[in-house]
Amino acid sequence: MLLQLLFVLAAIIVGARLGGIGLGVMGGVGMAVLVFVFGLEPTSPPIDVMLMIAAVISAAAAMQAAGGLDYLVSIAEKLLRRHPSQVTVVSPLVTYLFTFVAGTGHVAYSVLPVIAEVARETKIRPERPLGIAVIASQQAITASPISAATVALLGLLAGAGVSLFDILKITIPATLCGVLVGAFFSKKVGKELVDDTEYQRRVKAGMIEENEKPVNKIKNPAKARLSVILFLAATVLIVLFGSIPAMRPVFADGQVGMPAIIEILMLTACALILLFTRTDGIVPTQGSVFIAGMQAVIAIFGIAWMGDTFINGNLAAITGPIEGIVRSMPWLFAVALFVMSILLYSQAATVRAIMPLGVALGISPMMLIALFPAVNGYFFIPNYPTIVAAINFDRTGTTHIGKWVLNHSFMMPGMVATVVAIGVGLLLIQVM
Repeated sequence: MLLQLLFVLAAIIVGARLGGIGLGVMGGVGMAVLVFVFGLEPTSPPIDVMLMIAAVISAAAAMQAAGGLDYLVSIAEKLLRRHPSQVTVVSPLVTYLFTFVAGTGHVAYSVLPVIAEVARETKIRPERPLGIAVIASQQAITASPISAATVALLGLLAGAGVSLFDILKITIPATLCGVLVGAFFSKKVGKELVDDTEYQRRVKAGMIEENEKPVNKIKNPAKARLSVILFLAATVLIVLFGSIPAMRPVFADGQVGMPAIIEILMLTACALILLFTRTDGIVPTQGSVFIAGMQAVIAIFGIAWMGDTFINGNLAAITGPIEGIVRSMPWLFAVALFVMSILLYSQAATVRAIMPLGVALGISPMMLIALFPAVNGYFFIPNYPTIVAAINFDRTGTTHIGKWVLNHSFMMPGMVATVVAIGVGLLLIQVM
C-alpha cells in the first residue's frame, strides 16, 4: 500500500506543478499505475459531479459573456468608494458575495484591482484588504450552493439524508465568521502605507501616479442586469429545491436527485441568458470563468477517480490503524483535508478524494460538514492564480511573498479564517 500511496502523491505533486489540466491528466497516469501495475479494480468516475460543475460553469460563463460580472463589479466599486475607510472589512464581503453567487473564486479577479486602488487612494495599506479579500473568495466556495465543492459534498452525503440546507446552515455562518475575524486581524497588518519603505521607493521612482483610477465600462447595462437576474433566479431555485425536498418531482423510480436538478436549472439558465441577451454561444467558452471551470472538471475527473480507486482498494489497511483515533478525535480529519487541499489546489477535488475516507471512518455527516472549510488550504503555498493576481494588482508593493516563501501576505488571514470557520462550524453542529 505504501508504494501505491507514493505513486498517488507523485501524480498529485507533478500534476500541481504542470498546472491547468495537468492535475487531472496526471490522475490518469496514477490510475494507469494503480490498475495495470498494482492490479486495483477501478471505481466509477465522478460523472454526476463533473456534469454538475460543467452546467454551473456554463451558466456563469454565459453571464460573464453578457456583461453580468462587469455589472456586479461596477456595483462593488461604488460600494467600496462609498466606504473607503472600511475597505479592509467591505472588500472581503464583496469577494465572498461574488464567489457565493458565481460558485467560483476566480470571479474575484475583476474586483481585486478596484480594491487595490481604493485602498491606495485612501492611504490604507493595500495588503490588508487584498489579503483577506482573496481568502474570502476561497472561503465562500464552501458556502456557495452551486460551487463544485459543495455539490461534491452534497453528492457524497445525500445518501445519509443530508440536504443542501443542512450544509449551508453550517457553512455560511461559519465561513462568514471566519472572514470577519480575519478582516479584524488584517487591520493591523504591517506599517501604515505612508510609512512603508517599498511604497516610498516606488513613489520617488515615479512608479505610482496618484491620479490614476480604475475605469469600469459596461457595453450594454440592460443585457448585463438581465444575465445576473437569470443566473440568480436559477441559484435561488437550486437552494429551494435542495432545502425543500417535497418540491422535487417524484416518479416510479424515485424522487429526482439534486444532481439532476442542478444540471437542469443551470443549463436552462445558460440557454435563457444566451437567448434573451442575444449572446453568441461561442463567446462564453472564451472567458476566464469557463476556462477555469473546465480545468476543475478535468482535475476532478483524474484526481478524484484515482483517489477513489486507491481508497477503495486499500480501505481496510487505511481505516484499521487510524479508525480509533479519528473516532475519538474526529476534528483531526480537518488536518488531512487541509494538507490535501494544499497539494490538490482544488476544494472540489479534495472533497472527492478525501471525504469518502471520512465516511468510511464513521465520522458523522454533520461533523464532516463542520470540517468542510478545512479544504480551503491552498493559500498556504502562494502560487494560486488569485494570490498571484492580488500581488500584481498592488502597485504599492505591500502585498508580497516573503523571504521565506511561506511568510506571505495571505498566510495570517488564511489561517485565522479557516480555523475560526471550523471552530464555529463545530459549535453550530452542537447547537443545531
